[in-house]
Amino acid sequence: MIQTDSRAPFLTLTGISKRYGGVRALDGVTFACGRGSIHAVLGENGAGKSTLIKIVSGVVQPDEGVMRLDGREVAFPNPAAANRAGVVCVFQELSLMPDLTVADNILAADPPRRFGLIDGRAQRRRAEELLASIGCADVDPRLRVRDLPLSRRQMVEIAKALAKKPRLLILDEATSALTAADVERVYAMLRRLKADGVAILYISHRMHEIDALADTLSVFRNGRHIETFAKGARSPDRIVELMIGREITAQYPPKPRRSRPKPRLEVRDLSWGERLRGLSFSVGSGEIVGLGGLDGQGQKEVLLALFGVLKGVGGTVTVDGRPHRPGSPAEAKDGGLALIPEDRKTEGLMLPMSIADNLVAASLKPLSKGFVIDRAKERAAVADAVRRLQIKIGNADDAVSTLSGGNQQKVVIAKWLMTGPGLILLNDPTRGIDVGTKQEIYRLLRDLADGGAAILFYSTDYDELIGCCDRVSVMYDGRIVRELEGDAITERAIVASALNMGNRVPHHG
Repeated sequence: MIQTDSRAPFLTLTGISKRYGGVRALDGVTFACGRGSIHAVLGENGAGKSTLIKIVSGVVQPDEGVMRLDGREVAFPNPAAANRAGVVCVFQELSLMPDLTVADNILAADPPRRFGLIDGRAQRRRAEELLASIGCADVDPRLRVRDLPLSRRQMVEIAKALAKKPRLLILDEATSALTAADVERVYAMLRRLKADGVAILYISHRMHEIDALADTLSVFRNGRHIETFAKGARSPDRIVELMIGREITAQYPPKPRRSRPKPRLEVRDLSWGERLRGLSFSVGSGEIVGLGGLDGQGQKEVLLALFGVLKGVGGTVTVDGRPHRPGSPAEAKDGGLALIPEDRKTEGLMLPMSIADNLVAASLKPLSKGFVIDRAKERAAVADAVRRLQIKIGNADDAVSTLSGGNQQKVVIAKWLMTGPGLILLNDPTRGIDVGTKQEIYRLLRDLADGGAAILFYSTDYDELIGCCDRVSVMYDGRIVRELEGDAITERAIVASALNMGNRVPHHG
């Protein structure tokens, strides 16, 4: 191990191992990070990153090894003990209580009291201060958490962590649900904490975030610590090779050069309140069409409108030449559409249920005789889906919650592919997924398109739009302001259009 911080490390792990049944999640890991430093931890899903931070934050205990904090040996029996020592973690899966207010959630661990009772006014003031410190003064601390969009809830989670006055702050994919503007606010907050001497562990699959923030990088693979190095000491390709243990192939499959196909989906003047303002576009059979722009410009509403989720949608939509106006997602599915949702854990999966039950949930009708499921047909369909998407499972009867994030996302995608859709809608499908799994999904999307599917793909990652899409429609304030095609799909063009910096080229077909 290379320790790049010249000062004595604040956190030190020596010989840390952890097993789950027959699986070794961490194998003799030795690792350190220092104060006043942002230390990125990289690795594919299943590399051991999550187990590492769960041990450091007291969620699980190691089977072997020693952990030291500020030179003293520690063993945290639970997260509360870690919090008291100044170790605070922000997980990708939120720990908020949706029916309580923002202020109640932020100060849940240690609310201000007066005469032995919670001082509501002081609690609101403190919550306002913490929200303002991360650029979220617009969030009313009296609102219930369930009434906030996902990106705002994630910022509340970060404010809740700051309330605990961390000495070591761990962020696990904590920006994956944020808008671009909120990500910049988190960057500023982390730089302030770094200047104040806080040690920061940062886990992210977004390499541009690592490049913008990290001082030091550590790569994990198959439960082992592979290498630690200073930012800039390894090329991006070399970092990916260290993560996946092999030389990387091209990240994105080649795009076929062909004339624009006949539209499978045609949309004219799509509108919905103030969120969608007369959009017109098309997606042809064999095409991957991207929806670009800053987050929150109506891209998600386009997908929800097409999938029958939104009521009161105006405009004209045809699929394969026939009018398409589904009254529900079930009707949209019967019409040959599939929607891969934004949040796999709350919208895509039934976490306590088995992998098999999740896979067949959308396609029970073709697997049934009358009202009885044909178990042999079901087993064959599940086995085929697992093989097709290379889902790493132990047993199909295991709870889907036992899988890594990347494999959970593969289950969501496989579930919808089992319905045989002709038109596939994707809502940021690779959020929080490792680089190897992303490559598999990109290859799958191109294979589906080559097989005749029409794909409408919203992504917050501009590189994905450039690498995957045949055309990109950039949205701003509920409208399509520019369509890019072929070599014109560049980061500069997408960003300029996303900011509505001239070049307004509304597309009408």
